[in-house]
Amino acid sequence: MQMSAKKSAAEAAAGPSQVLSHFLAAIRYEDIPQPVVARTEELFLDWFASALAGRGARPVETINAFAAAMGPQDGRAENLLTRKRTSPFFAALVNGAASHFVEQDDLHNSSVLHPGTVVFPAVLAAAQDVGADGKALIAAAVAGYECGVRVGEFLGRSHYRVFHTTGTAGKLAAAAGVAHVLKLDGAKMQHCLGSAGTMAAGLWEFLRDAADSKQLHTAKAAADGLMAAYIARDGFTGAHAIFEGKQGMAAGMSSDADARWLTDGLGTRWATAETSFKFHASCRHTHPAADALLALMQRHGLKADDIAKVTAHVHQGAIDVLGPVTDPQTIHQSKFSMGFVLAQIAVLGRAALADFTEKSLLNKEIREFHDRVSMVLDAEVDGAYPRRWLGRVSVQTKDGRNLECRVDTPKGDPGNTLSRAELEDKAQRLVGYSQAATPEETKTFIARIWRLRDESGVRDFLAGR
Repeated sequence: MQMSAKKSAAEAAAGPSQVLSHFLAAIRYEDIPQPVVARTEELFLDWFASALAGRGARPVETINAFAAAMGPQDGRAENLLTRKRTSPFFAALVNGAASHFVEQDDLHNSSVLHPGTVVFPAVLAAAQDVGADGKALIAAAVAGYECGVRVGEFLGRSHYRVFHTTGTAGKLAAAAGVAHVLKLDGAKMQHCLGSAGTMAAGLWEFLRDAADSKQLHTAKAAADGLMAAYIARDGFTGAHAIFEGKQGMAAGMSSDADARWLTDGLGTRWATAETSFKFHASCRHTHPAADALLALMQRHGLKADDIAKVTAHVHQGAIDVLGPVTDPQTIHQSKFSMGFVLAQIAVLGRAALADFTEKSLLNKEIREFHDRVSMVLDAEVDGAYPRRWLGRVSVQTKDGRNLECRVDTPKGDPGNTLSRAELEDKAQRLVGYSQAATPEETKTFIARIWRLRDESGVRDFLAGR
């Protein structure tokens, strides 16, 4: 496929749903720049290890038990938690739930989407089902990322105030990826996205109650996206203008949707390569301030006891998501608390996966520092968001100093990314957290993922081992 930024006359006459659908269907591995291929392998490793880290978590195991009761006892797709095979639908459901639990999976800034946790469970399950090779999996994942990112950007900031974009745009991302595995043409891709769009859901209200809904969002996005693609393959039709139609997603789920983002730079802008890795084991909205506080404390040689007050200067999205968590009572809530995350940074010098525990919730020093943290809306930070996630903190010390620090590119962003060595280390820590695989097994699947483009098949990463 020869991609061009210039629109043909037919494209100009078509609506954005059609243009995007035909572009996604036409992506070929050979058209994807090699740096994007390499980044997709890195994102796949990051997702794979995140999925294994979710093993044993109560909400994840509840969904896993449901899959065991309702799903088949065998199949061609791999449940990474049980190391058993099942149907593609239930593999996507369980692996999707697992990979979002420890809050270490990737994030794309401007769409505020976690693409890996919905795309990879679905495309891996489908690729294992049809016997696809590594190149096909990579191309399908890129299709999923390119779709999900653009849908998230299209839905805009108003959507994210109420809806968890990973549950909504993520369903379209998973659907596009699986449709690509199944080699659907542009017309069937459009039907597939229509079906995925009408099933899109995911509300933020669960944060107030420390409910388990976040795992349901990713599980259903991956599984329902897969379903949308398989039924489209078999002739099931979906809305042609699911994005821009009078009763489509924009009409029902956004007040600032902009359809131009759906076709932004198709074939020239590879949004997959813009995706960030998560460094801290917490909600990504806490990361910029965490980086800024850590840098400030290192620069001035401060300890937690030296600090009287911390003000995190944030964008509105951070207030919307983190604001409801004022007194974290669960490990999951603590990852969505700016005060708790910055307390971890101040007291421990990090906010790593192993630091978020029941014991830390009761730690007096962390709790006291939590109470010294506040958030304020900052016009500059908010104006840059979501394209850029700026970090800025103001600190009052107990000896009367007023200090500030700003971070323009948080750790993990494309401009300050994790190296392959850092990603390998992160993967080992993630898997070690749940003990879902031995260090040697982890080394084996890391090596396999680094050569994913050359793999003749993608079955049995862990099943039967």
